[in-house]
Amino acid sequence: MKFNKILTLAATVVAGLTLAACSSSTTESSKSTLDAIKEKGTLVAATSPDYAPFEFQALVDGKNEVVGADIMLAQKIADELGVKLEISPMNFDNVLTSVQNGKADIAIAGISYSEERAKTFDFSEEYYLISDVLLVNKDKADQIKDTNALAGLNLAVQKGSTQETYAKENLSSAKIVSLTLMGEAVNELKAGKVDAVLMDSPVAAGYVSQNADLAIAKAEFPTIDENSKVIALPKGSADLKAEIDKVIADVKAKGEFDAFLEKAATYTAVE
Repeated sequence: MKFNKILTLAATVVAGLTLAACSSSTTESSKSTLDAIKEKGTLVAATSPDYAPFEFQALVDGKNEVVGADIMLAQKIADELGVKLEISPMNFDNVLTSVQNGKADIAIAGISYSEERAKTFDFSEEYYLISDVLLVNKDKADQIKDTNALAGLNLAVQKGSTQETYAKENLSSAKIVSLTLMGEAVNELKAGKVDAVLMDSPVAAGYVSQNADLAIAKAEFPTIDENSKVIALPKGSADLKAEIDKVIADVKAKGEFDAFLEKAATYTAVE
């Protein structure tokens, strides 16, 4: 009899613990992305600081800091949410993963929209529209007049970028070279190890302004959804997306992102 009472008591305790755990789990999972950010008081933004003028490292008051147009936009979002901004720098091919595994709240790194990415992440409204261009050595600028001229040439792209996907799907006649850092790709170009680098037009313009031996080729690329710059969020972040989209709408209405790009151009990048 006593043994049966002990078993009954043990079962009651286990059941109680199980219910408590379930209750805790339910409460935790029901907390929205926005509520979680406000509760901790910090917006963690993953970025890849090798993509001037969007995000890059520069000396500010003697300190090495991550700056750029995207960082200014992220700061504006954090201010609107009433929280501090924490920048989490990493290689570009890790920025989306950091959002997926919960190490970052958002990813803002010159990210382009794609339907494939949208299966895994929520995205903000587009905040900037760019075109893809080919960065080349100046003496070859007139030789690459269209994409057909890339046949047999070494074409560098950044690993994990939509340019990499586009090149593999549409520029298969070229030899695609995927590199982790954009700076690495440009160095390979200047060393003659690759013939061209496919990248965003504002980024290419920045490299040309700093390197007299580089130029943008005449070859043109179509404007597609992948040219839209967006912010990546965890899937199911409707409340956070709504707040971010409000900030983006305001920035676009005032033409502020162009001002962010102009201010970013005043910084000197640290290699």
